[in-house]
Amino acid sequence: MEKINAVITGVGGYVPDYILTNDEISKMVDTTDEWIMGRIGIKERHILKGEGLGTSYIARKAVKQLIQRTKTNPEDVDLVIVATTTPDYRLPSTASILCERLGLKNAFAFDIQAVCSGFLYALETGANFIRTGNYKKIIVVGAEKMSSIVNYSDRATCPIFGDGGAAVMLEPTTEDVGIMDAVLRTDGKGLPFLHIKAGGSVCPPSYYTLDNQMHYIYQEGRTVYKYAVANMASACESVIERNHLNKEDIDWVIPHQANQRIITAVTQRLEIPSEKVMVNIERYGNTSAGTLPLCIWDFEDKLKKGDNLILTAFGAGFAWGAIYLKWGYDRKKE
Repeated sequence: MEKINAVITGVGGYVPDYILTNDEISKMVDTTDEWIMGRIGIKERHILKGEGLGTSYIARKAVKQLIQRTKTNPEDVDLVIVATTTPDYRLPSTASILCERLGLKNAFAFDIQAVCSGFLYALETGANFIRTGNYKKIIVVGAEKMSSIVNYSDRATCPIFGDGGAAVMLEPTTEDVGIMDAVLRTDGKGLPFLHIKAGGSVCPPSYYTLDNQMHYIYQEGRTVYKYAVANMASACESVIERNHLNKEDIDWVIPHQANQRIITAVTQRLEIPSEKVMVNIERYGNTSAGTLPLCIWDFEDKLKKGDNLILTAFGAGFAWGAIYLKWGYDRKKE
């Protein structure tokens, strides 16, 4: 029997209309465009405005485009996985809301929470469902409304994050393409350095937590930077080595878009030239689980069937990893 693998057959994405510039941020906190560009590499980020709009709105826009592009009947979708840290509600899942809004009547659905590594984890999870042979069409989404958990009076974090997301379709293939291998890791060491203190079961919401602004992201930048560079690089090296790839064999590296200096440090360590690295952080900022699929969405026209891609991310937890993916189609020929 031929071996079944999971291949990406389409991508859809969405970023909100409102653009928050560095100049606008410099009116909120003591910073400048020059400082933000020099330290993080972000020029602008998209912010979702509008009463009652959450992550499911971003995900819905992305999935709707994906369904149209792949000419998929919504009733044929078997499973929906949404990677997000900013769900619409504590319960139910954002994935369940997506199913109802888009008429995905025959899919079961759940959320994955691995922060910035969420899409990596969700992609490998979806691929394994395809490999069982029981599932034919799986939608994997990475979407975030990061502006909902950012304190816009904290100069250390508010320039970093943006809202947006993208989705891919996973389908079975017997060709030598698709998700070839994954190295995924989790390490509880990260808790003190990157977290949201309140709102969970350890510290439920109260007047005290609200008054003390405990519902926003806290990040110890230097420590996170150090761990991110070392772990993203080593996960990439592992997946490259395991699959007997040379640096020349790699067509694209898709790194998590958290900080331009992290991207540069990781790819230099891998000795990958910058023209082979997907970067759109300048326009979107860090959209957490949204960054990797947004890169695929942005660069889709440049991808050719058989291209070797390395995806890598690092996030709170700490959670990190790398995926080796062989691209499955040429969009321009379609």
